[in-house]
Amino acid sequence: MKDLAIGIDIGTTLTKGVVIDAAGKILAEAGREATLISRHPGWAEEEPEQWWQNVLELLKEFASSGLDPDRIAAIGVSGMVPAMVMIDAEGSPIRPSIQQNDARAGAEVEELAERFGQDAFFAQTGGSINQQVVAPKMRWLEKHEPDAVANLATLFGSYDFINYRLTGERTVEHNWALESGLLDVQTGDWSTDLLSLAGVHRHQLGRIVDSSEVIGGLTEQVAKETGLLAGTPVVGGAADHVASAYVTTAYADGDLVVKFGGAGDILYSQANLVTDPRLFIDYHMVPGLTYLNGCMATSGSLLKWFVQNFASDATAAAESEGRNVYAWLDDRAASIPAGSDGVVVLPYFLGEKTPLHDPNARGTILGLALHHNRNHLYRALLEAVAFGFQHHVDVLNERGLPVTRVLAADGGAASDLWMQITADVLNRPVQRLDRHPGSSLGAAMAAGIGVGLFDNWSEVERFVELSDAFEPIPAHVDVLNRNYGVYRETYERLKDLYPQLSTPLEESA
Repeated sequence: MKDLAIGIDIGTTLTKGVVIDAAGKILAEAGREATLISRHPGWAEEEPEQWWQNVLELLKEFASSGLDPDRIAAIGVSGMVPAMVMIDAEGSPIRPSIQQNDARAGAEVEELAERFGQDAFFAQTGGSINQQVVAPKMRWLEKHEPDAVANLATLFGSYDFINYRLTGERTVEHNWALESGLLDVQTGDWSTDLLSLAGVHRHQLGRIVDSSEVIGGLTEQVAKETGLLAGTPVVGGAADHVASAYVTTAYADGDLVVKFGGAGDILYSQANLVTDPRLFIDYHMVPGLTYLNGCMATSGSLLKWFVQNFASDATAAAESEGRNVYAWLDDRAASIPAGSDGVVVLPYFLGEKTPLHDPNARGTILGLALHHNRNHLYRALLEAVAFGFQHHVDVLNERGLPVTRVLAADGGAASDLWMQITADVLNRPVQRLDRHPGSSLGAAMAAGIGVGLFDNWSEVERFVELSDAFEPIPAHVDVLNRNYGVYRETYERLKDLYPQLSTPLEESA
């Protein structure tokens, strides 16, 4: 009986897999470490062959764990977008992948924006020419690695490359196509003008497919290496952040997902496509829906920086009590009043992506006085991330897009204090996922939908649990709203000064 689906997620630091059944159970989970490579400031690369070996090991582990390979109905893969994997005519990677957050091509962004025009680019793609899209990176490669460009046979995304290795089929899932900046959003096909801008030929790109579309079956070679059955269906897969947002059950018009990972992601589910140049757009996994979304450069990474540099004693104290250092700091920050006694932080420690698109922005601490201590600053950092989320909600409000529900996910959502602060800043109830297996579950659901294992996308609710809502506290709302006004005005006053402090991050390479 074909009653199981496998989901694999190609993440920045972890390749994760899950096996689920049609009844709503996760039968197996496993992971393998991945390595982020930064050979120069602002660079972000990974080795696609490491991802592939990780996937093979995960599939072998599942096949040898007592699960009958004949029960596997389909496989789905999710991953980072729009990461760039360049392969040659023999199917081998030409160079390490260039990740979506790679910032080497700042000069090319400016050149292409002047040459093509941001308005014209937005009209075709619904997005902007920025450091994430493919064209600036391809232009950088033409200047600095012309041999790589000359040997390019196919350009893939992270999970599309894995799908190619699994099946031999050259496809790209439609969210990689959309976020690449090469797709005409009106036609749903590659744009000749945008391909020319990037120096990419149509024959170097695979067929565009949907998340749950079956693209092919496992090859004989992969079946031999893993112990799975040749011909096992593989679906198009999904962008990792889209799969993760879907797993939160955000598939109603007006649902907003705030994700507290290393960066801060914001995804707004909409039934009608509305775009804004300050934000990105994605296809939803559920047909007929789209996500309007943003990504803040720092969220959890900001807290990690704080702990590493200013809280070594807190780490030791927390370990002696058998606790997580962030929970330990939360306890102390909870004693500080909402608004952090007037301390306001701008969390632009890696520049800022949406909605500012300002690589020159810098982390700023405002309002410090001698009576403040580490607990004030830690709480102010938590509030700063929530202010960043509110900035995105302001954009939605300006576009006439109402937020009907707020869902919180990823590691930072485990903090009761951070969830309460977020509810207070947004002035809306916030529900978190108390059980969230992540993007790999979304990939497994796409696989199950693709072969009829599941009848409806809402069946993901069997696998997740939502908490009770954190309700906004009116007294906190008033104080934080005042601080939020200072937060927004501070950036406006300082944005012309930031470039004088250092060169833009992406130009330092």
